[in-house]
Amino acid sequence: MADEIESILEANALYHVYDSKAEDGNVVALRGLHVKVKPGEAVAVVGPSGSGKSTLLKCLGGLMKPSAGNVSLDGKNMTRLTGQELILLRQKTVSFIFQEGNLLPHLSALDNVAQPLRHQKVSPKEAKRRAQELLDELGIGHRAKGLPATLSGGEQQRVAIARALITNPRLILADEPTGALDPITSREVLALFKELHEEKGVAFLIVTHSAEVAAFCDRSLELRDGRFIAQHGTDFEVTDLAESRELIVDDIGTMVFSPDILLEMGGAGRYEVEEVGDGRLVLVSAEENESLLVGGKTLATSCPACKYVYTDDETQLCPECGAVRPMV
Repeated sequence: MADEIESILEANALYHVYDSKAEDGNVVALRGLHVKVKPGEAVAVVGPSGSGKSTLLKCLGGLMKPSAGNVSLDGKNMTRLTGQELILLRQKTVSFIFQEGNLLPHLSALDNVAQPLRHQKVSPKEAKRRAQELLDELGIGHRAKGLPATLSGGEQQRVAIARALITNPRLILADEPTGALDPITSREVLALFKELHEEKGVAFLIVTHSAEVAAFCDRSLELRDGRFIAQHGTDFEVTDLAESRELIVDDIGTMVFSPDILLEMGGAGRYEVEEVGDGRLVLVSAEENESLLVGGKTLATSCPACKYVYTDDETQLCPECGAVRPMV
């Protein structure tokens, strides 16, 4: 883990609003977010569908301009760069991995991986040599000539990962990188991410709904309705989640808690009023508020389907019923 104080990626007061002609009006996807990723750090953003994860990733990667706030990549404010300056900065610093792989369908696996180097004016021969080397390293060198349509989901994702790595990025932004994979292939991809993170110092920001993916990271942020409501892991402060502890109650009684207060309360959920008075309100949780980040760290000791008891820490499929061994 790198010890530098400066951030390779940082966003401040990030808002994004989608214009809508619907009766409910515009949709606020991001609500004043602050994000910081240090060199060599792995950070997960976890949340349910519609929480703003993909919008956040696009804004952080310069693929979408936020409605307000600023994003800095490698110390440079992306909102102030020209289109060409932004492209050059991304080419030198960051790579993207998406759930679908987003491979070019008319190019072979080898040519898909070599493509980013060609954009950097590397000779075709050298680009192909380095692409083949990387595919061999990822265990799919034998599929180098295959078109994406002929590759399995796991093979397509490995090609996408190779394409992301070919430029030796310092940061990888990944959007549900294992979402389309079966559990075992997903764990193989996460093992590869862990190796890159620990041995090569590659920084990650991964948006996901999976506790297993989040467990790979040093730190995880929970995103709900465009706000961070909790943070898990090491080396963070509650004050990173919000700058104010002010509570807002509007005329119809709707109350908005700042994320740091929600964190101390135990997260979003149902609460009962235990005491109320002039300027005073006491709330007590009415349910067990389970975090999205529960689980995902170790393999289960028994099969949930047939109750078979495992005797090792490596078996992935139950020898009795064939079920995939879950993470807990």
